[in-house]
Amino acid sequence: MKLNLGCSDKHLPGYVNVDICEPADRLSDLSATPWRLYYPSAEPLSSPNYVGTIDESSVDEIVAHDIIEHLPNKIATMNEIWRVLKPGAFADIIVPTTDGRGAFQDPTHISWWNRNSFYYYTHGDAHRERFGKAYGVEARFNVVYENQYESGGHIVHLHIKLEAVKP
Repeated sequence: MKLNLGCSDKHLPGYVNVDICEPADRLSDLSATPWRLYYPSAEPLSSPNYVGTIDESSVDEIVAHDIIEHLPNKIATMNEIWRVLKPGAFADIIVPTTDGRGAFQDPTHISWWNRNSFYYYTHGDAHRERFGKAYGVEARFNVVYENQYESGGHIVHLHIKLEAVKP
């Protein structure tokens, strides 16, 4: 399974397109962990359409473009991405950074990120190794790609691709 998180109306073929509202393929409140997916409908979660929790190490790839800044808990977000990814699977993340005004301009952004934010989730990094246990960080990733770029309006984005490191 491949997930496109926070898809809005930008659906990717071959992915389960996930958002909090339709027209997503599956609905989920990504701020709640563990993530639970269900089919779009007005039916309650107790209905037969309820799919349930995403199993640990069951996801081949995650695309999370312009979504993680909308989620309230950085550690829970990164731990959940890591939890559902298979060992060696990738998370492709794009996030507006605090190096430009884009991180702060959208009133729905509730967490702020920059390149250094990912140190705490990077396998072998001094920040991850020193503070991870105390902070509740379970996630471990290798950074396989990163690029910072600016779009219109002095909005700086970080595009980072992470590989899940699991025993």
